[in-house]
Formats: sequence, C-alpha cells, structure tokens
Amino acid sequence: MPDPAADGPLVRIVDDQFSVREAVVDLFASVGLAARGYASVAEFRQVDDPTRPGCIVLDVRMPGSSGFDLLATMTAEEQTLPVVFVTGHGDIAMAVRAMKAGAVDFLPKPFNDQQLIDAVNAAIRQNATRRAEARTTADAARRLASLSEGEADVLRLTVEGLRIKQIADRLDISEITVKTRRARVMQKLEVGSLIDLLRLYDRSR
Repeated sequence: MPDPAADGPLVRIVDDQFSVREAVVDLFASVGLAARGYASVAEFRQVDDPTRPGCIVLDVRMPGSSGFDLLATMTAEEQTLPVVFVTGHGDIAMAVRAMKAGAVDFLPKPFNDQQLIDAVNAAIRQNATRRAEARTTADAARRLASLSEGEADVLRLTVEGLRIKQIADRLDISEITVKTRRARVMQKLEVGSLIDLLRLYDRSR
C-alpha cells in the first residue's frame, strides 16, 4: 500500500464527506497511488505540502470555502497542482466554469472509478510536465545570472539579431571583444550553437 509520507506523487482528496474521502483513498491505493483526504479547504491549506507533486480531487461545494475558492487562491499564488473537480450538484454551466478556471476534468458524483483514475493520471502527467518546465526555466535563469554585464549586453544584441560588427558598433568595442564575450557566454551557458543559445534565452523568460 502506498505510503502517503513518501516523496512520489500524492493525490489530495478535498471533500467534506468522510465516506467519499475514504473510498477515493482506497481506490487510488488499489492502483498504486498514494492519496490523502482532507475534510475542508481550510484543513488542506493548513496541512498540505504544495511542493510535493501530484494533483487534487476537489469537491465543488463544501461548508466554508468552496472548491472554486481554493482553485482561485492557488492560481493567485501561482501554485501548479492540477485539479480534478467532482460534484454531486453539477450542471453544464458549472462544468464550463471549472474548465475555464483551469481544471483538468469535471466529474459528477457518483463517478465511474476508471474515469476518475484516468483523470487523475492525466493530472499527474500534467503536473510532471509543468515541474520539468519550471526546472528548465530556473536553470536557464541561473546560468544567465552568471554572465557579466558586458557578456549580457552581447547576448542581448545577439538575440536581437545583430551581427558581430553591428554589436561592436553599438557597444563601441572591437569585433574581437564581441567574439570573445560571445564565446564566454556560450561556455557559461553550456550551449554549442547560436540556435541552442536562443532556445535557452527563450526558456529563461
């Protein structure tokens, strides 16, 4: 049985109905996914570790803050845990609102077990992709921060499409200096071509 204290993906079930939480936790345990239940948005916000990968199975209507309230707060805080909404009182308008808010899926109760498993697996894959992209962006930004002011100037003008002579004229330096700085830029950024250089620059933005 998966250990909810492990570091792998965790499925968070935020639902005020105890029977639903327990059933969903057991369902995911049966397919090898760690899951943990929360009785309210407040409990989830107090206890959960948002840095752990995974997703949220989120009830729309609960006492206190609603599922939509939680999603809005997470969006404002730039948290990236994907959400699968579930509800016993849904309609088309609510489903449209959920998808526009960024939910991965919207399932009515009682939901089909396989539908929920498929939706959660899709959400976990989405979260893994987002995390990988965030790591790539952070790594690119870290490397760019290592450049000197002169190297950063050469990089900026290179990205703008200027040739070596144009960069030299713009910065009032020699073409040899431009070439030297560009070589150091490529060495520090660990890229082997101008195309790779442009791609890394784009990833950092």
